[in-house]
Amino acid sequence: MADTIALVGGETLLGRDVVEVFGESSMGQQLRLVAAEAEETGKLTVVGDTPSFLSKLDPDALEDAAVVILAGSRKSTEDAMATKPSGLIVDLTGALEENTDAQLRSPLAEGAEFRPDETGPQVVAHPAATAIALVMSRLHRAYPIARAIVHVFEPASERGKAGIEELQQQTVNLFAFQPMPKKVFDAQAAFNMLPQWGEEAGGTLLEVEERIERHLASLLERMESLPMPSLRLIQAPVFHGYTFSFWVDFEDDVSAADVEEALSGDPFDLRISGVEAPSNVGMAGQSGIAVGAITPDRNSANAMWIWAAADNLRIAAESAALIVREAL
Repeated sequence: MADTIALVGGETLLGRDVVEVFGESSMGQQLRLVAAEAEETGKLTVVGDTPSFLSKLDPDALEDAAVVILAGSRKSTEDAMATKPSGLIVDLTGALEENTDAQLRSPLAEGAEFRPDETGPQVVAHPAATAIALVMSRLHRAYPIARAIVHVFEPASERGKAGIEELQQQTVNLFAFQPMPKKVFDAQAAFNMLPQWGEEAGGTLLEVEERIERHLASLLERMESLPMPSLRLIQAPVFHGYTFSFWVDFEDDVSAADVEEALSGDPFDLRISGVEAPSNVGMAGQSGIAVGAITPDRNSANAMWIWAAADNLRIAAESAALIVREAL
């Protein structure tokens, strides 16, 4: 079928969010689910209300697809690319980031003036970079920013099902006074805050922080005179959803009411004083970014503290949907 959208990794956490987002539109009928892992091939799942089986990752599953969405592992991305698919590639794994033809994409944060180059893979920006860019750009348009600092609290779901399962098992084992599994984080993630993972984690939190920083810098370059904030990434003991603590120093004096007004309207869910503050739990499965707990810095005349939360998987899935909608 000419408009087939092949989703490699339909069984992953991210793949399931892609299925859910696409299932809310007619594009869900065009999805072909392809297993990222061989042992998942043939399993039954659902797209919208329609049963669907996970296809094997081979050339037959991808060759006629107008779009191939990569939402599995880095290895499944490499395997998919080895089949030389002819359709537009939308990479949610980051594995193609170094490809010279790749273009970083974040339709939620690009603006109407941006014209994408679809000749190469479309690498979806890190969801934290997208969320930060959206907050910073909205604020800067209303009240120019002099400088900013953002603490980013990372959920276990960014490490896929393995991260979720390890955090869950660590929690259970702690209560049972049993040894904790540490294959993913190589450290105690449950009931703990980490500035870095253990040496055997198969990567570092610093590498993730640097990736967010690179993507954010690229997105901010597409916006006029927007300063790059300083970032610090922290592994939080939560399953789903990013939270952010923004410290924003404006060029001029602004009030909390001014900032609230600037952050009102889509894609923001503004939580004014007296309303429950944003949380990662409250944003699970939700679109947009919740912002609130907006408080003046008592020690800096022009600075404000802002708390925000967003569903990392939903941001990535909606970004993919917007790219595909442009292409088809």
